[in-house]
Formats: sequence, C-alpha cells, structure tokens
Amino acid sequence: MIFSQTDFDGHEMVTAFCDQRAKLRGFIGVHSTALGPAFGGCRMWPYVDEAAAIRDVLRLSRGMSYKNAMAGLPYGGGKAVIVADPRSDKTPELFKAFGRMVDRLGGTYMTAEDVGITVDDMRIVATETVHVGGIPQEDGYRGGDPSPITARGVFAGIKATARHALGSADLAGVTVAVQGAGHVGYNLCRLLHEAGASIKVSDINAENVARVQAEFGAEAVDPAVFFEVDADIIAPCALGSVLNKTTIPLIKAKVIAGAANNQLAGAADGERLHNRGILYAPDYVINAGGIISVAAERDDAATQASVLAKVDGIGERLREIYERSDESGRAPHEVADHIAREIMQRAEENGRNV
Repeated sequence: MIFSQTDFDGHEMVTAFCDQRAKLRGFIGVHSTALGPAFGGCRMWPYVDEAAAIRDVLRLSRGMSYKNAMAGLPYGGGKAVIVADPRSDKTPELFKAFGRMVDRLGGTYMTAEDVGITVDDMRIVATETVHVGGIPQEDGYRGGDPSPITARGVFAGIKATARHALGSADLAGVTVAVQGAGHVGYNLCRLLHEAGASIKVSDINAENVARVQAEFGAEAVDPAVFFEVDADIIAPCALGSVLNKTTIPLIKAKVIAGAANNQLAGAADGERLHNRGILYAPDYVINAGGIISVAAERDDAATQASVLAKVDGIGERLREIYERSDESGRAPHEVADHIAREIMQRAEENGRNV
C-alpha cells in the first residue's frame, strides 16, 4: 500500500508504531538522509483513516527533505504523525511511548513540535530519547517553541513576495487574509499588524479569531468562503491541500504566501496558480524558520542574532526562486523543487564517492 501511494517518493523508511497500553498509533516517515539525520516535527491529528495518515507522513517527510535542503541545514527530511485528537487524547504515557519509538531508530529520525504538539509535550518525549528538539536550552542558543520564529520567516517571505508581485515590500495598507490563527498564524498577524497591514482572519476555532480581532483589529472571515475573500495576499497557516482545483478559481489575491505545509493539493495546482498570474511562495521555503531555530539548538556556535539573520534570509531565497521562475517560465514550486533535488543529489553523490 505504501509503495503504490502517489506521494511515495523513494522514501528510505516508513515505520508504523503502536503501543496499546499508551493508546499510541502512528507513523514515522524518513524521506532522505542524504544531507544528514532526518529532522522534522511530530503532528497529532485525528485522521479519518490509516490511508490519510500515511499520505500525510509521506508528503510531510518529503517536504522536510526539501525544506532542510533549501535552508542549508545538515539534515535530511523526516516526519511523524500520531493518530489521535490533541484536544482529548494527550497523556504523559502516550508521549513517553512515542519517545521510546523515536529512540529505537537510533538517531535516524529526530523529532520536534508540529500541529497539535507543544513544548511541554516534547519535554515528556525527551524523558525517553535525546533525539528531540524544540525545547528551550540552558546554554547557547535558547530555542524552544519554534512558532514565533516560523512566523518571522513567513513575514520576511511575504515582504519579498509582495515586492515581486505588488511592486513594494511595504505592507502598510495591504490587505492580508490569514487562514489559521493558531501559534504561527497569531504571531504572523501580530507582525502584519505592526507593519500596518489590514488583516482578515479565518479559523475553525472561534476563540482564535476573537483574539486576533481584539488585539489587531482584524476582520473575521467565514472559513467556508475564505478563498473568495477580497485581499491582496492570502496566507494559509492551517492544514495542507487547501490550494486545489476547487479553491484556486475563486482566488482574487495576487499573492499566496503562508506557513502551512503542503498547501498545494498536487503539483498541477502550482501550475494552476502560475497560469492565473498568482505568485505562490513555495511553502517549505517560506516556513523554514521553525526548523532553522530547532536545528540551531544543536549548534554550539549558534546565537540569537545568527539564527534570526538566517530566518530573515528566507526573503532572499524566495527572490532568487522568483527570478529563476521569470527567466525560465516555470512555476516557482517547480523551480524550488529542482533546486532542492539538486542539493540532495550532490550530497548523495559526494557520499558515494567517499
């Protein structure tokens, strides 16, 4: 079933795990270790079935390979998904069991926070394995919750994308519609508000919307009609596959730039955006701030200033992608995929020649 999946991309390993006592079930996907150990977060979500969880772990782990390559990190791509509801199913026993599962892989995969997972959850995981990040450090670069750093990188990417598509990186008076006002989305809204942008926000959680409305004067948008919103920029910051053949024809914005992973339902949807003249910021490039921060926890030379400088450099990486896209006529997601695969291929060839 796994090898025949559309999203299987030569993954090195896909592991199912189960601990019945802890009520833990899920999957770990290791897409590539060409650049180093696979590093990527753990997502907790009530998937409708096993096939949906496998599809997600395949897509997310592949995205992490590309993300780490484009961010210049010495890590490959991996991801974990736990099939459970983060609102009701969390227990210390579950996270300890997950830590033991990660530890059994001996460092081939290293984990951290993702959707549904908090720093406190990772602290429990860390009682069972050293192969975990996203926890504040006592010495050196502090790290910890990567959400604010992810938002900072997305903000830098939005400015770079706006400069290319709208003619200016100045967001004052620009309308940005944010889908998802969780940890990353909220911090992004704060940065947009400080920059003078007009914010529209949508979230299935009414409390998240109310918070952004109260603090940043945002306008609420019904999730059912989010992609029909009048806005200059749309920032998907929730779950993936939101850009598809149904939603793309509805979009009025000129820019799509947000934090969500796997925003495109498929490669053809990147072409649909390109053909409509909508500039799409490849998600694994613009949302790399979090993994840059988490990876820095393992770098003795990292400082707050060096990490933030690298995160702010996300805008420059996007500028290069857009320029190559203009020169070649290829969609930005194709350009980014090509660059990432080249980086990984060179690493593989160098490894074989050692």
